[in-house]
Amino acid sequence: MTDRTITRAQLSEAVYQEVGLSRNESADLLEAVLGEISNALARGEAVKISSFGSFAVRSKGQRVGRNPKTGEEVPILPRRVLVFRPSQLLKKRINDGDTVKSGTE
Repeated sequence: MTDRTITRAQLSEAVYQEVGLSRNESADLLEAVLGEISNALARGEAVKISSFGSFAVRSKGQRVGRNPKTGEEVPILPRRVLVFRPSQLLKKRINDGDTVKSGTE
């Protein structure tokens, strides 16, 4: 595995290269899409992206954890966590090592 991370700037540049919008319009489009996804998740809605996967917020209850250094039991408060489930197509592409050519490589 590589330690490479795709940034917002790289995503915006990919939109610029593939769609042909200006760089500013590409950045605005990316921010609008990410904002819509974030807002939907904050409202507790699931987000499904065809051929990619789905994002959902799941509630976790309170439980007892343990400090690994001291062994002391500590309560872990209830919280909401973001979960991602990749689509079968994405899993297959990852396992087969398939990549799609883009202008950012």
